[in-house]
Amino acid sequence: MKYKVLAFDIDGTLTNSEKKITPVTKKAILKAAEKGCTVVIASGRPRQGVAGYADELSLKNNGGYIVALNGGLVERCADGKVIQNAVVPMEYYDEIYRLASENNVNLMTYEGDDIISENTDDKYLEIESRINGLGKKQVDSLRDYLTFEVPKFLMLGDGEYLAGVEKKVRAALCGGLEVYRSEPFFLEVLPQNVDKASALEKLLVHLGASREELMAFGDGYNDITMIKYAGMGVAMGNANESVKAAADYIAPSNDQDGIAKVLDKFILD
Repeated sequence: MKYKVLAFDIDGTLTNSEKKITPVTKKAILKAAEKGCTVVIASGRPRQGVAGYADELSLKNNGGYIVALNGGLVERCADGKVIQNAVVPMEYYDEIYRLASENNVNLMTYEGDDIISENTDDKYLEIESRINGLGKKQVDSLRDYLTFEVPKFLMLGDGEYLAGVEKKVRAALCGGLEVYRSEPFFLEVLPQNVDKASALEKLLVHLGASREELMAFGDGYNDITMIKYAGMGVAMGNANESVKAAADYIAPSNDQDGIAKVLDKFILD
């Protein structure tokens, strides 16, 4: 079997438009696991937002892993062993806070099972809270409140406006942190050298596997690195054009059981 490690983004890839794994897709992934494939969920979501899907795919019992926070956290599901846990250096907090304030975008991060922000009524923050099952904690000054390390920051705003903000933030933080959008309305600020590809590279070393044995599925901007890195990078039919351009193969959409059809063709046939 050529592909031994299968990595799946969640939103727009593993799940359909209703944020659910279809029975057909679930059956195909479980069959691949039975054949000996290591199943990995690789998402920009925090761990709490990945855990339910990991349980649904029985990753604890079939040797699976989660890559959360766009690669900041890599964890073995069987026993919770942490392979990687990256945090944003506190020396950058002042600059990140300043950039968010100057560009009039809401800034958020995480504490335990809560999102923390100065504006928890933000409609985009509400999306992050809802899809990940996280609470919301409003603080008077996020900068003053942060006396501890966090895995990443999100700047929130309208997609068209945030595209301009992205350029400014990347220019200011270039060389020190990673900056990219996981969704049009989510601008992520992460530790340097943290992305899905670098996380999967570390995981492959841990597993004793090669990148040629990796098949990665995605649809968003933050999936491009792992799609390019994988032996076979698969873009979903619903992916934007820049993601498709990076892929080796274009699958049907997430609402057409695209994952199952690719697995049937390359793994299960």
